[in-house]
Amino acid sequence: MKTKKCFSLAVLMIVAVSVFAGDGKNSFSGVWKLNKEKSPPANSQIFLSKISFTIKNDSLLTVRTYENTNGEIYPFNENLTMDGKEYKIVIYDMPRKAKAHWSEQGSSLVIESTTTFRRDSGDEDFSSTETWNTVENGTQLTFDYIAKLSSGESKGTYYFIKSE
Repeated sequence: MKTKKCFSLAVLMIVAVSVFAGDGKNSFSGVWKLNKEKSPPANSQIFLSKISFTIKNDSLLTVRTYENTNGEIYPFNENLTMDGKEYKIVIYDMPRKAKAHWSEQGSSLVIESTTTFRRDSGDEDFSSTETWNTVENGTQLTFDYIAKLSSGESKGTYYFIKSE
């Protein structure tokens, strides 16, 4: 009787783990640091040097750390849901609207945002579409982006490595 209970418990655990792991979505949770060797050099004064993802159920928390060329860091937290609903926050006096969802295949995380900042000529909107993917058995993260300003559009890919 004891053997049947142990066997039943083992089968139940295997099924539970299979269901949890088999949702087809990549694991983004963790802290990721910019791989400067694989990523293009920063073409602006500030760049994303580290990002932390925490995904629980349909909730996404990111802690983004931007860095300038002098090594000063500028972190901010953002809470989103994965249903495409738009959320608003203010980052260092700059309003930001953002929404997140899974790609159609369910393996990529897509974050769309618009951040408004002041220039001498007035307000400027910086719009971005980010597509995040894990590669190399989950040890690396790619960040494909399309960024738009009034002066034009840029595209690229940055690479991050898991640090914790």
